[in-house]
Amino acid sequence: MLPLITLEEHYVSSALPPDADDLASHMELPPQLQSKLLDLDAERIKDLDTGSISLQVLSHGPLDADASICAKVNDELKAAITKHPKRLAGFALLPMAEPEAAAKELERCTKNLGFLGALVDCHLHGRFYDDNFFWPVFAKAEELDVPIYIHPTFSSDAMMSHYRGNYDEKIASALSAFGWGWHSDTGLHFLKLYCAGLFDKFPKLKIVIGHMGEMLPFQFDRCVGVSQRMFPQHKRGLKEVWDENLWITTSGMFSLPPLKCLLEVKGKEKVLFSVDYPFSANEKGRKFVEEIEASGILSEKELKAFGYGNAERLLKVKL
Repeated sequence: MLPLITLEEHYVSSALPPDADDLASHMELPPQLQSKLLDLDAERIKDLDTGSISLQVLSHGPLDADASICAKVNDELKAAITKHPKRLAGFALLPMAEPEAAAKELERCTKNLGFLGALVDCHLHGRFYDDNFFWPVFAKAEELDVPIYIHPTFSSDAMMSHYRGNYDEKIASALSAFGWGWHSDTGLHFLKLYCAGLFDKFPKLKIVIGHMGEMLPFQFDRCVGVSQRMFPQHKRGLKEVWDENLWITTSGMFSLPPLKCLLEVKGKEKVLFSVDYPFSANEKGRKFVEEIEASGILSEKELKAFGYGNAERLLKVKL
C-alpha cells in the first residue's frame, strides 16, 4: 500500500468549556464517535495503522471560540503532535470573530507550533468571509504561504428557513447539514470569495475545500460562463483562480463517478486524498484508494501524487 496523507481529519479538545458552541451542541454524537474525536493518542494511531495512513493533519470540529480558547486548543494539539510527530500534524483553530487576533494566532501556530495552515468553518453564524472584515486572516495566510481549509459548519437560525418544509425538524436539520447544506454552502463560499475580489487582492492565496469539490465540479463550466459576463473588472478570471488558488480533497466521499468529474474539471495536481475521520473510517478510505488503483483512472505516478505527493507540495512536508 502506498503511503497516504489525509487533510480533513477531526478531533475535539478536552479543554472546551461546558457551554462551548461546538459540534456536540448541534448534534448528538454516539459514544464511540465521541471517544475517537477526543483521542489524540493510542486509539487514533491504531486507526491510522488500520487505514494505512502515514500522516494525518488534524483540525478541530466546528467551533466558534474566542482567542484565548483557540490558543489553549492549539497548544493541546501541539502536545499530541509532539508525542507522534511522524504521524500527526495540525491545522490551527482560529477565532474568526476576531480577525486580527485570528491572524496573530495563525502566525503563532505556524511559526512557533509548526502547524501547516488553518481550517476555518465556512461561515460565522451566517456571515461569510467575502466580508472584508475577515480579510486580515487571508492576508496573513498569503504572507505565511500556508493554506486555509474551508470546512462546512452548521446553518444559522436564519439559514434554516431554506431547509424547513412539510416534514420533521430532524429532516430539515439533516438537509441543512450532511444531507445537502454543508456542501452547497461551502461551494457557494468559494464563489462568494471570488465575486468579492479576494483573489485579486491576494493572488497567491491557497484555499482548500473537501468532499470532491463541494458540488462545484459538476456546475463549474456554467459558473465560469456566468462569471465572465458579471465580473469583467476582475484581474483574474474564475478559471484562473480555480486552477491556481484552489486545492480539493476527496474527504468523506468514496465513489468513482464524482472523482472522475473532479479530475476532468480540476486536473490532477491539486486533487488530494482525505478521509474525514472519524466520521468516515480510515479503512473505507484505504479501500477507496485500492478501487481507484484497480479502475486505472490514475497512472501509478498520478496515484502517488493523489495519495501523498500533492499534499507534500502543498503542506511542505516530506514522508
